[in-house]
Amino acid sequence: MMQVRHKEVSENSQTENLGAHRWTMHRENGQVVVVISGDWIAREGGMSVGAADHILGHDADTAEKISFDVKDVGRWDSGLIAFLWELRSGAAARDMVFDDAALPASARRLLALASANEIDVAVPADNSSLSHQLGGWVIGLGGKIFGAIEFFGDVLLGSVVGLRGQLKMRAVDLRDCILDAGSLALPIVTIVNFLVGGILAFVGAVQLSRFGAEIFVANLVGIAVVREMAAVMTGIVMAGRTGGAYAAHIATMQSNEEIDALNVIGIPVRDYLILPRVLALTAMMPLLYLYGCAIGILGGLTVAVGMLDLTPTAFFEQIRLAISGSQFLFGFGKSIVFGALVAIVGCRIGLQAGRSAADVGRAATSAVVIGIVGVIAVDAIFAICANAVGF
Repeated sequence: MMQVRHKEVSENSQTENLGAHRWTMHRENGQVVVVISGDWIAREGGMSVGAADHILGHDADTAEKISFDVKDVGRWDSGLIAFLWELRSGAAARDMVFDDAALPASARRLLALASANEIDVAVPADNSSLSHQLGGWVIGLGGKIFGAIEFFGDVLLGSVVGLRGQLKMRAVDLRDCILDAGSLALPIVTIVNFLVGGILAFVGAVQLSRFGAEIFVANLVGIAVVREMAAVMTGIVMAGRTGGAYAAHIATMQSNEEIDALNVIGIPVRDYLILPRVLALTAMMPLLYLYGCAIGILGGLTVAVGMLDLTPTAFFEQIRLAISGSQFLFGFGKSIVFGALVAIVGCRIGLQAGRSAADVGRAATSAVVIGIVGVIAVDAIFAICANAVGF
């Protein structure tokens, strides 16, 4: 049996073997057996740098396994772990089995921990092709959709719990959000809906006057405003005004690490930030819709009276005949959905924002764009469904 002996002694080895560490190796039944003894303390010189190449390279190429005998090991620390790790890496490079059954349990755990934290440096794949880019985009979009659905479900669950009075939401936060999404939004809602109603009346007057049907301008304005335009235009206005503000506010808190602070001290972000905004905008949108209907009809009345010499009495009577309660319910229901959509989109994008100042601007822009597109897309879905059921 061939045996190779290697001995390393530290500077303190002359005093009762303090700091002495030794290893020997021999071949046995097709495996390399490493016998470790002594104290392996790194600060006392208990290190064997480069020993793996000597052990595994000395007539060990034909061996299939490396094992250990540690019954004579004394004190040890990271010096022994470094020695074992070097042997383990060398054995892996030579496709040898590293048998650590005889090692102390704590040493095995440290080796396993080192393996778990090992960084695998791999050459990145070439993702420049169109198929890779398209696949990455689809996968990313799918992840965003599932994340949005999860966020919506969490908000919906929180809203149900909130209606039962079991949330940690502060009443003052809800009040401030209602004020911001309600009365403070009236000026811009007034201007937009008044102009939209006036434009509808103007376009209708130009066309209908050719056929002597000027009175039906009231029908056009009433149905268009109540059924579509009041809800859609108010939703777009709130997406640009309130949805963007929600995203910017939460993104700023994200960049200032305020969101992290809330999580650390145990305050639910959903209850403290998200639900007050979602509930406030969802509650205010139907009221803003009704207000928008009145202002839009008033804008149409102004143009009709000024261009067509219609009397206000005739205009309102014609609207009363043209509009039914179901038209109001249809627009009212859409406004609720638009309010929840705009609020959820703004809060979701704000929470996903990065931590730089530029990320705050990008979050606000994304919230406005996605909110407006979402309002129009949902309105198209409502229109298709209403047409399918004959409404």
